[in-house]
Amino acid sequence: MARFAVRRLLGTIVVLFAISVIVFLIFNVIPNSDPARRLAGRNPTPTLVASIEEEWGFDDPLPQQYLTMMGKVFSGDLISYTTREDVDERIVEGIPATFSLCAGAAVIWLFFGILFGYLSAVNAGGWLDRGLTVVAVAGISIPVFWLAAILLNYLSYQTGLFPSNGYVALAEEPFEWASHLILPWISLATIQIGFYSRVLRSSMLDAMNEGYVLAARAKGISERRVMSRHVLRNSLIPIVTLFGLDVGVLLGGAILVEAIFNLDGVGRYAFESLQSLDLPPIMAVTLFGAFFVVLFNALADIAYAYLDPRVRLGGSAR
Repeated sequence: MARFAVRRLLGTIVVLFAISVIVFLIFNVIPNSDPARRLAGRNPTPTLVASIEEEWGFDDPLPQQYLTMMGKVFSGDLISYTTREDVDERIVEGIPATFSLCAGAAVIWLFFGILFGYLSAVNAGGWLDRGLTVVAVAGISIPVFWLAAILLNYLSYQTGLFPSNGYVALAEEPFEWASHLILPWISLATIQIGFYSRVLRSSMLDAMNEGYVLAARAKGISERRVMSRHVLRNSLIPIVTLFGLDVGVLLGGAILVEAIFNLDGVGRYAFESLQSLDLPPIMAVTLFGAFFVVLFNALADIAYAYLDPRVRLGGSAR
């Protein structure tokens, strides 16, 4: 277990380093991305631009600029080029909204994805399976931003069933917290429900023909126990894999959903920073998302060992 943790830690450092370098280089080669000219305003004089470059260190070599920025990221001194606000404080303020959005959507898509996949598998070829297949394909085909806009228009603006925008803290008003997030949760979870249900259905149908399942049935074990204990448990392994990878998709989808529903979270902050090509917030948000992608992949590896005893964290079966 200790060796696994060390390998994962080293891998996390390498991945975060590579991502930070790529993001930094991309925003230094984009046309019109010179932060000194944006800070100087419209029609700046060369003297003013040179003064800003010297003040902010934009005239330093790129490696030095990168090291300076990363030092500010980890020291908490990162400042936005556009708004001059503290980036870390702004991200911390947005974490509750983004975490509530992502956690709620993940719970919804895991629950309904597993439920629909299980029902489709045990009723394979029946009317329920066909109906859930149609629902799953429709969910996979609908873009997140389009579904969010449709839900916002019909269920909020026209009918008033749900609030149209904003975020209410869970500790203040739990009911208002949930009512403000129901539509964003559905928007973010729908595509994953369809995908996860199809993956689980396929995995369960394959597992039903495995020798250990046939042997369990031959021993007289009840069908319900065979399906839940033998078929479903082993079929969840690809779901765990997907969930570990889809944490990154969560943050990407959160950017669109938070912008549409006006949720003041990390995703909306990233959206606003991208519009203004503001590198410090984009760098911080990217590293923030990458960290959780690596973290959840590590947790997925640990879950393998629980779901399948043949999987060993050390890499070899004993």
